[in-house]
Amino acid sequence: MLGRVLEKAEREQVRFGLTLRRMEQLLGAIEAGGTKWVCAVGTGPDDLQALVTFATTSPDETLAHAIDFFRGHGVEAVGVGSFGPVDLAAGRITTTPKPGWANTDVVAPLAQALGVPVAFDTDVNAAALGEWRWGAARGRETVCYVTVGTGIGGGLLANGKLVHGLVHPEIGHMLIPHDRARDPFAGACPFHGDCFEGLASGTALRARWGRAGEELDDEPGVWALEAEYLALGVVNITCAVSPQCVVLGGGVMKQPPLLPLVRERVNELLAGYVAAPELASPALGDRAGVVGALELARAHVGTASP
Repeated sequence: MLGRVLEKAEREQVRFGLTLRRMEQLLGAIEAGGTKWVCAVGTGPDDLQALVTFATTSPDETLAHAIDFFRGHGVEAVGVGSFGPVDLAAGRITTTPKPGWANTDVVAPLAQALGVPVAFDTDVNAAALGEWRWGAARGRETVCYVTVGTGIGGGLLANGKLVHGLVHPEIGHMLIPHDRARDPFAGACPFHGDCFEGLASGTALRARWGRAGEELDDEPGVWALEAEYLALGVVNITCAVSPQCVVLGGGVMKQPPLLPLVRERVNELLAGYVAAPELASPALGDRAGVVGALELARAHVGTASP
């Protein structure tokens, strides 16, 4: 008798959970990268009901792929975390070096085709939002997400709100100390040479050492130098923004020894003046951006479509 009662209670609990899920607004999300776009439909990281990845080709073709994916899913709003630089107010990508994509309007074509509100931000701000809402930075008010890959980008939340201003955070183009005796490499940034991105991105690793980062895992000197630059960047962020947590993601950060080396060097550089923030890997992994874009969309549910 007790077993039947428990079984019935479990069925009711499952039915109640499904009912609640149906009551949640179905959202669309796009992580718009320079190499690939990831599109998803769902309500959160544990409820991605559809997901597709396709190559970033021309703007018209790429946007058409995304529109075709979302049609028929009945989403209430779409969030887009995009590669940049971007004009947030205009909803467009601006001065990107990616061929054919400079001054591309992203928001208007999506909104017009789908008839729903479209939220727009940088891919790294979306990733920061995802990790703050569901991932490694949960429970913190002020956090930073730094992706270290082909380039370096950063997203910021201060007091639980994404940071915008003159443009958007451009953490990758901070100027950091460069000891040319230790590292005579001139830097890989076409704008600033030896800025943070110019010294520590995956592009910089390949240009300096002649091989991609994943081919250098047996070279401890490579990762000691990389950790030095990443730690300098984190210290600058710490002193300027005072984040409680810095999440370090991207392909370069997948090297196992790197995060412990960065953590150790950050503590040394801060020298006890202020406490070091928590340094963490993304709990959402490679889906931080697209999951964060769901949260961008959630804030626009119920607003008028353009």
